[in-house]
Amino acid sequence: MGAYILRRLLLVLPTLLGIMIVNFVLVQFVPGGPIQQIIAEMEGRGDVFQGFAGGGGDAQIAFEASDVSSRYIGARGLPPEFIEQLEREFGFDRPPLERFLTMMWNYMRLDFGNSWFRSISVIDLVLEKMPVSITLGLWSTLIAYLISIPLGIRKAVREGSPFDTWTSGAIIVGYAIPGFLFAILLIVLFAGGSYWRIFPLRGLTSDNWADLSLIGKILDYLWHITLPVFAMTISSFATLTLLTKNSFLDEIKKQYVMTAKAKGLAESRVLYGHVFRNGMLIVISGFPALFIGVFFGSSLIIETLFSLDGLGRLGFEAALQRDYPVIFGTLFAFSLMGLIIGIVTDITYVMIDPRIDFESRG
Repeated sequence: MGAYILRRLLLVLPTLLGIMIVNFVLVQFVPGGPIQQIIAEMEGRGDVFQGFAGGGGDAQIAFEASDVSSRYIGARGLPPEFIEQLEREFGFDRPPLERFLTMMWNYMRLDFGNSWFRSISVIDLVLEKMPVSITLGLWSTLIAYLISIPLGIRKAVREGSPFDTWTSGAIIVGYAIPGFLFAILLIVLFAGGSYWRIFPLRGLTSDNWADLSLIGKILDYLWHITLPVFAMTISSFATLTLLTKNSFLDEIKKQYVMTAKAKGLAESRVLYGHVFRNGMLIVISGFPALFIGVFFGSSLIIETLFSLDGLGRLGFEAALQRDYPVIFGTLFAFSLMGLIIGIVTDITYVMIDPRIDFESRG
């Protein structure tokens, strides 16, 4: 197992490097970079560069301005010195390869730089938004597993019964409803949209949260997260339930289960003493994808609907503003986290079932 883990760790760096290279190359062809974002913000504000450009009408200056500013949409008329200064500040005066190597060297030292459009470092910005994503991701994943695994096992044991039929129908309906549409339905019904105002519409805590007692803070926190967590859990809940059911059905039909029952072992002992460990392997294999997807991927619309300022909204705003330090910094950190979680999952396989030997597959 040690050799296998070492090989996987050695593959982390080239895999991470490949992810960063592909995304860095793609970004070079995306129009509307940070300089164009600044130029777009300046449009319609009058001749703000009259003093900067000087009062002359020299033809050579006009030609240089046209030559420099032609690289950026909407930059005509701006002094070339200003454009060149922006390029130096953003590092665009250097070749792309040099910029990429410098960025990767800084990232390897965990130096993610500062946001271009906010007066804060990328690490501090991520830590500022992290509580929202931790709340949504952890609670959604925890609730999905606590409900889906027992329900999936129950459906597998009682396959074909009325219980299996109506729960399957409810699960299919839940899976078919998009998370954002379900969130809107919850807002309309329970957040004062058109019917009842039972739950708050925005934020993780109330305005007077600091004045509440410990129990009051906990209840206020749970009161605020109920609707967004419920909206995020619905799709993962359906997928995980069916995955658990099918996994246990495959195990229940195997010969060793029939042999255990023939020996007179109780059904509960057969189920949880023999089937459970084997049936849970495929469920565990889906945990990293489920966790990463819920934690970092599907929270943008939910955060927007419930006015939560988390990593989903941060990534979206960074993409709109072309805030490359935030985009590439979070991409590097989250990709590294995903690769490490994959290795941890394989280790968990062996802990659950020692018969699995990854080294023999190498």
